Amino acid sequence: MSVTHRLPRDAALVCLAGCLRATSVSLAGVLIAIHLSGRGVSPSGIGLVIGVGMAASAIGTVAAGLYADTWGRRPTLCAISLLAAAGYAAIAFVDSLPLLLLVAALTMLNGMGRDRGPASAIEQALLPATTTDTHRTWTMAWYNAAIDVGHAIGAAAVVLPTLLTRLFGVAGVESHSLTFVVCGVALALSVIPYSFLGPQVEQVSNEDAGREGPAVDDATRRVVYRLTALFGLDSVGGGFLSSALVAYWFFERYGMSETQLAALFFTARLLNVVSHLAAAWIARRIGLVNTMVFTHLPSSVFLMIAPAAPNAGLAAAMFLAREALVEMDVPTRQSYVMAVVPPSARTYASGMTNVARNAGWAIGPLLGGTVMQHVTLAAPLFIGGTLKIVYDIVLYRSFRHLRPPEERS
Repeated sequence: MSVTHRLPRDAALVCLAGCLRATSVSLAGVLIAIHLSGRGVSPSGIGLVIGVGMAASAIGTVAAGLYADTWGRRPTLCAISLLAAAGYAAIAFVDSLPLLLLVAALTMLNGMGRDRGPASAIEQALLPATTTDTHRTWTMAWYNAAIDVGHAIGAAAVVLPTLLTRLFGVAGVESHSLTFVVCGVALALSVIPYSFLGPQVEQVSNEDAGREGPAVDDATRRVVYRLTALFGLDSVGGGFLSSALVAYWFFERYGMSETQLAALFFTARLLNVVSHLAAAWIARRIGLVNTMVFTHLPSSVFLMIAPAAPNAGLAAAMFLAREALVEMDVPTRQSYVMAVVPPSARTYASGMTNVARNAGWAIGPLLGGTVMQHVTLAAPLFIGGTLKIVYDIVLYRSFRHLRPPEERS
């Protein structure tokens, strides 16, 4: 499949919805720590809000993995989008920590800056049904490229509060609040492409019709459990490296402005887009597991070097080098999971592996904000990078011999 291959209609609609969602998540992820700090919330409190939101998202992802096929993938996606939209609109005006925690829990608030949660788990499960095994990784690559286009747009939109202040005289806190309202509107709009998905995306077979849970055999369950444990480890490391905490590190350590942060994260997301497509090309040549490990491991090294940089420019260069590599394991990982389980277990596998990632991302900020406040500002970068390197080594040793169908032939 060439990179000019036209995506099937349903895959393109999912990409559009994902792009809208990622725009909101990216914009909110960069600004939420700065926004809440301006409202008097401490770094530990900020980490708690982000962590509670991701913990709630993990619970929602479990429910999606177990029951989305029964509820219907399309209505579930629409409901999740509207709930998340309400969460961003609420965060714009709430400054009480207990209320912030309640909003985060009820709406599965994503303050990580990356698109993670039950919606993406369902999308990953339905995408393989829109294509073939040969084209599966490319479809996943285009999907993740669309997600990171949204991430890039959201990162560029970080200048919105500054523009509102300069052009319309809106005060700093109010400009941030209006920006979070915009995030909510963009998320609500993602319901439109979901509404046009064809009935084939539900993919419920006759024997599975009416079943209250997924059909999963013991062998599949064992594979999913092993992958889930590993992805959980990776995501704990990723939680220490969330956009919110990394942006806050650049903000405090080097005094970078919101405009500079917007340029930095916009460039990072563009590099992510290119890396997704490059990953699909590399995977066709060296395999999915090899691509996952041999691109992901050096990305952690780059980020662990960044705190030693004497100035913002060099630190930003290390961060961008990391971003050029770190997302290559995303489409390959998603394609690999969908390839090594039967179609009837894809929603289950996607839900379980994604919930491990969400749970890990919930733990990271809870600890990351605390160590940033009480140990050292750069501590999350060292801890997160180390955990990710351990994940890469164990993943390679455990799964290098379990190959997807297209690599067996």
